[in-house]
Amino acid sequence: MRHLYVACAIIEREGKVLAAQRSSSMTLPLKWEFPGGKIEAGESPEECLMRELQEELGVSIRITAALSPATHHYSTFTVTLYPFTCSLAGGEITMHEHHALQWLEPHRMPELDWAAADLPVISEYMAGAAKNGPR
Repeated sequence: MRHLYVACAIIEREGKVLAAQRSSSMTLPLKWEFPGGKIEAGESPEECLMRELQEELGVSIRITAALSPATHHYSTFTVTLYPFTCSLAGGEITMHEHHALQWLEPHRMPELDWAAADLPVISEYMAGAAKNGPR
């Protein structure tokens, strides 16, 4: 079974986080996720995230913290996510791959239909937000 290693960004702005909806032609069509992508050989998760966000959204980011890696087994592949909280450092968000983007308050994240691999990331993020208050 294929095992993918993916870096993803919880981009924070004014007390909200950015959620991205996968396009209908992608694996896990129309599920919500944190933007990011596959880590290439010789690339760190942080380098991957910076490259992917430039490619997918046309923005540069500043990484503020790493969350715990999360592994999920789908029926046809396994994915390990390397999540990071981030802020925007430059550029204007432009959708190059996703169907939709949405800024939402952290407590509203469970309202969306997320890819299963993102659920433990959301839980950890929300637990930290509840403990530390909004960022």
